[in-house]
Amino acid sequence: MRAAINTLSRLNRDAGFDGRIRTGIVREHWETLPEPGIYDCDRLDYSEIESRTNVFYEYLTQHEMETLLILKAESALLVEVWGDIYAHKHVGVHQIHSRRASCAIGQDIIGRDGALRFYFTNEQTSELMLFKFCGQP
Repeated sequence: MRAAINTLSRLNRDAGFDGRIRTGIVREHWETLPEPGIYDCDRLDYSEIESRTNVFYEYLTQHEMETLLILKAESALLVEVWGDIYAHKHVGVHQIHSRRASCAIGQDIIGRDGALRFYFTNEQTSELMLFKFCGQP
């Protein structure tokens, strides 16, 4: 299964807006790993996560984002993915980002955000990565 992650917003860039992705990371401690598998998720809403913790979003270039994701994936024990499943030439997950309206997209989808969580053996920590485009709250 593939995780299709945007490292640049072509729609925002082509419309004259900032194409970089803003990334926020929420660090936590884990006791037990989630069971591997594919599960239906009732809802994932960045605003609910942001109301419980202080998330600082940082703009990253496409190269910085790709480098960061590769480093985290290489050192992770497990990766958890939220998004929409697709099946074309292969099966994967996409829409791994905020689904709120952005500078280039007017459609506002609430409660169906996507994210990545990396689980690390180092002190049993995890990092939940949230991704936003230009203009998303």
